[in-house]
Amino acid sequence: MNKKDFLTLKDYDKDTIETLIGLAGDVKKNAGKYKKILSGKNIALLFDKNSTRTRLSFEAGISQMGGNAIYLDAASLQISRGENYSDTAKIFSGYLDGVIIRTFEHKTVEIFAKNADIPVINGLTDSYHPCQILSDLFTIKELGLLKPGLRFTYLGDSNNVASSLMIGFSKLGIAMTIGSPDDYGPGQGILQYCNKIPGSDIRVEKDPERAVKNADIIYTDVWMSMGDADSKDKIKKLSDYQINKNILKYASSDVKIMHCLPAHRDEEISSDALDSDRSIVFLQAENRLYAQKALLAYLYETSWVPE
Repeated sequence: MNKKDFLTLKDYDKDTIETLIGLAGDVKKNAGKYKKILSGKNIALLFDKNSTRTRLSFEAGISQMGGNAIYLDAASLQISRGENYSDTAKIFSGYLDGVIIRTFEHKTVEIFAKNADIPVINGLTDSYHPCQILSDLFTIKELGLLKPGLRFTYLGDSNNVASSLMIGFSKLGIAMTIGSPDDYGPGQGILQYCNKIPGSDIRVEKDPERAVKNADIIYTDVWMSMGDADSKDKIKKLSDYQINKNILKYASSDVKIMHCLPAHRDEEISSDALDSDRSIVFLQAENRLYAQKALLAYLYETSWVPE
């Protein structure tokens, strides 16, 4: 088997992303087909950051596919005493069949991938969250909305989730609007990257009402990410970008609400919006399991084609 990694959607073309989305749908409908793909395989989850959905979806998914998940945190390994990531990656390669890493610097997963002979999956870094976006794209596809003409708006702090959404939508040739104030909009690097992708259509809009105008889907994430220092000034600047009843008036009448969770209720999203019948947040969360299993099927089998 040729080693394949999953560090960022930058490394995957449109056809491969669509294949992964299709696999997620097949996994959800036909779980039994995939129950032995990881038989005899040991896959580590090396996490520097707390996790609910990423940890549970991978641990459950690996088990359901016949594999063994080993949860590790860097504090309990010799990494905490100074053993470098390249040496650790080589050791992991001798014991394991794969590793999922959830950490701070994106450089960490790149070092692992360069030095490991086993698949390396980015479970989240400060720069990207590609596993989340696979689930998001699958959820939108499942609802029949993932197609040209979709009016999709990300509202709030342009963080790692926003960057990965921008890459995913650009690769698929579907337009996306970012509604953020100047201080918290997407960086020039990610904008320049996406603008070079044929068919990319990323629009940045400072006015939140214009950003969500006639939107079919509005997506948000926490304003204070893990590792961020608490900032009252940041929350104040983003306060007009909260998803609530007022902002939803400007969107499509049947707008869907997305959030990658965990939510800071009544900060980036009001509780009544999160719990409303417009919310697909918990479907989105459930679909992490199927998207993760699809990714594992793709990385460990070369012949899987969705039916």
